[in-house]
Amino acid sequence: MNDIRIEPEWLATGALMLLLGTGGYLAYGAYQRNVRRKGLLARLERIGYQAVHQVLVPDGMGGFIHIDHLLLTRRGVVLLDTRRVAGLIFGGDQMSDWTVMGRRRYTFDNPQPALYDRIAAVKALVGDVPVEGRLLFSNLGKFTKGKPKYVTMLDGIEVEFPIVDRSQTQFPEYPAYMEAWKRLTANLRPSPHDFTNL
Repeated sequence: MNDIRIEPEWLATGALMLLLGTGGYLAYGAYQRNVRRKGLLARLERIGYQAVHQVLVPDGMGGFIHIDHLLLTRRGVVLLDTRRVAGLIFGGDQMSDWTVMGRRRYTFDNPQPALYDRIAAVKALVGDVPVEGRLLFSNLGKFTKGKPKYVTMLDGIEVEFPIVDRSQTQFPEYPAYMEAWKRLTANLRPSPHDFTNL
């Protein structure tokens, strides 16, 4: 019987190739996430006079609520809860679970109630300044039966919230908006949650 003998050098070379391939794959994934992150931040900062990202806001009961993005816009304060969901998304205002059909089928809790809590927490700090919230979904997903309330797709964000000219702040509400924004940001903490990429 012939024994197959693998030379140690071949084993070392194979292990090195595997290690390099894995490292390259992970590095490329990190690079892609960083590119998406920078693109998202640039896009969001074009629609707001001011912006903060990945923060904790007091919930009014001694705790904090995580918020992905807060923007000061011409319409007031906008908060965005970002979701990277790939596939066909089936969700509705009255559904407790939303379903995704993609590479695999799964469900997640309806994110609207958590959005309402975030809006309430921000409103408690900004007073009479308008506060809007949106569930911002990546373009990897598609709502086939229509979008539920407060859902915006990434491609539609500049349609819903037009790009602002930061040098043009001479509108009547701006001083009150800025005062409320300063009050809001003074109460924020950095969030330990990872950045959500779209």
